[in-house]
Amino acid sequence: MARPRTISHDDRLTVVDHLDELRFRLVVSAAAFGVALALCFWQNHLLLQIVNAPLNGKQPITFGVAEAFTTTLTVTAYAALVLALPVVLYQVYAYVLPAFTPREASVAKPLLFLIPVLFIAGALFGYFLVVPAATKFLLHFNSDEFNTQIRARDYYYFVTTTMLACGAVFQMPVVILAATRLGITSAEHLRKNRRYAYLICTVVAAALPGVDPVSMCLEALPLIVLFELSILLAKAFGRPSSEIAERWASAEGS
Repeated sequence: MARPRTISHDDRLTVVDHLDELRFRLVVSAAAFGVALALCFWQNHLLLQIVNAPLNGKQPITFGVAEAFTTTLTVTAYAALVLALPVVLYQVYAYVLPAFTPREASVAKPLLFLIPVLFIAGALFGYFLVVPAATKFLLHFNSDEFNTQIRARDYYYFVTTTMLACGAVFQMPVVILAATRLGITSAEHLRKNRRYAYLICTVVAAALPGVDPVSMCLEALPLIVLFELSILLAKAFGRPSSEIAERWASAEGS
């Protein structure tokens, strides 16, 4: 399968050309995920040791003949997805960016490159801070009244969903910066409605994985910090371009 040519905004493609390019991007993404999955499964013992580290020496248990294999495969699949994320996101960017005008692309490119960086930062925050604190609190809660056994499938689900949720909420600066660059909101408007934003951050933290107050507080704190950082970024870089401002003005006039 030949690599598609570089496409610019002014090119006119047929439906077949779009499908050929999409097929190429999907094949490359699938190949990257396959290679990452093979590598992660080869090192599955190391991955499980890393994920089990917050348990402080406790060993998760499994039920049934196949659960150990399926649970290991699930963990390696999540790790492979993270490992292949740069390649997958690049293919998405390369497919979508030609649809933007040069001025819109100049706005979108920095934001798109921030997405994987912030996602990895959020996932690391979840692993090193949220998961250990929440695990310690939950395992010691009423420990005299319960004989708590840690099922591997449930524990790995908790860890992965917490890390994915933290990676997702760390996208707040990208969302707010994009909204200000598009003229939807402004740094002044965000600053005036700060107290409502804090309330929304608390509600979002309560809805994230983790039923304990420790997880909620640890997830709400970075949301508030990221919101304040987003205001600073919006003030420095969030002014909409003249082309976008003219579009909003014409839309309001009509």
